[in-house]
Amino acid sequence: MLRVKAPMELMAFLGIHFEGKSRTALKAMLAKKQVCVNGKPTSQFNYALQPNDSVTVNTTGKGQYELSHPKVSVVYEDDFVIVVAKAEGLLAVATDDGKENATAFAVVSDYLKKKDPRNRLFVVHRIDRETSGLMLFAKNRDVQMEMQERWHEIVTERVYVAVVEGVPAKEEDTITSFLRESKAFKVHAAYQGGAGKQAVTHYRLMRKNAEYAMLKVELETGRKNQIRVHMQEIGHPIIGDKKYGGARSPIGRMGLHARVLAFIHPVTHEILRFETPVPRKFSALFVI
Repeated sequence: MLRVKAPMELMAFLGIHFEGKSRTALKAMLAKKQVCVNGKPTSQFNYALQPNDSVTVNTTGKGQYELSHPKVSVVYEDDFVIVVAKAEGLLAVATDDGKENATAFAVVSDYLKKKDPRNRLFVVHRIDRETSGLMLFAKNRDVQMEMQERWHEIVTERVYVAVVEGVPAKEEDTITSFLRESKAFKVHAAYQGGAGKQAVTHYRLMRKNAEYAMLKVELETGRKNQIRVHMQEIGHPIIGDKKYGGARSPIGRMGLHARVLAFIHPVTHEILRFETPVPRKFSALFVI
């Protein structure tokens, strides 16, 4: 894997690192999808590289298998981790009853095995079925264990965008409570220690109108359904979230998106940061 140090076009970068190859040969490598930028195959010779981008070149002559799925796309991939963007409506991993096979985990696992049958995939964390955005998987058990055991040290930034009913009285605030899960698999908030696990959520107002507000939400802890419960707790449930008090569904989905994920790479120790756009349906609610 090669690391980009200064902005430049991909062809120029390849020319520096593969001096013995002609421009025609380099273009052929691109055409055969032998070149990956940040884990994604590209054939664009004038791709604008930025500092800290990673470039991987397969010199065996075999192209890279590219993930093609309507609800999952690869954002970054190396030998140890893979970051994907998941659409709403798809489970992250299989439920305990195992009734549903259509999951982001299954899609990514199948993608890796098509590249090499020996490849394996390991769950690091998960997001809700109706939440869209970034997810991280590990490619071996050691990396999985390292990231799960040191999650709060390794993850440096985790930001969501939430669209809620009404407008919170405070433009920014911190919500702290203790969360516990009932036998019916619903999470409830309590205010006394010992009743559950402490959950801390920070939010800041991004946009608003007479009916809704868009919030930037940062997690200090990562409890199950934390954002959904905390928004209900302050009287502003997430739109489309019937389970936690949402009465309105103006965009036909739940208004929660995992926008930013930044972490210290468990092997290279580099800080990697990934960001996805705010869903268009979210922004459309605030167009005047």
